[in-house]
Amino acid sequence: MFEKARYAASLRSLHWLMAILVALAYLAMEQRDLFERGTPGRFAMVQSHFWLGISIFILVCVRLQQRLKYGAPRITPALPSWQNALSRLFHIALYAFLIVMPILGFLTANFDGKIIYIPFTEVAIPAIVGENEALAKQFEGWHHDIGEAFYWVFGLHIVAALYHHFVRKDDTLTRMR
Repeated sequence: MFEKARYAASLRSLHWLMAILVALAYLAMEQRDLFERGTPGRFAMVQSHFWLGISIFILVCVRLQQRLKYGAPRITPALPSWQNALSRLFHIALYAFLIVMPILGFLTANFDGKIIYIPFTEVAIPAIVGENEALAKQFEGWHHDIGEAFYWVFGLHIVAALYHHFVRKDDTLTRMR
């Protein structure tokens, strides 16, 4: 008996690691309001969000390289063409999110004059641009709005995986185990 096709181990690991990091990035921003501005707790939440975003950006670059190297196993049974097209569209959207959001967040922080410290040190990453309040607000707005929209995209991604596993009974979900 042969084993069903699965994603390469590196892609499976990166998928689940990045899912956890994205959840933690959202959690850090959602929980920051538990702390008053200027408090160490608020600072920790914001800095955590920054570093989670930077980590996600680095990992998505590695993940794209691994995806190009190993590809994706075929789904069995094969999807109807409309589902295959929708799947490709959602995956492009997910990868675009994982690339664009950290860039928007980094630009927001830079234009807003926020300092990003290397964790557990007093060493800061130098800003790549000068402060510009109008641009900071624009990038922050995009970062926020895209982040809000992606609650739905992530939710649909999870619902689709469950649909494939429990309703369609294909190997979409098990390829990522």
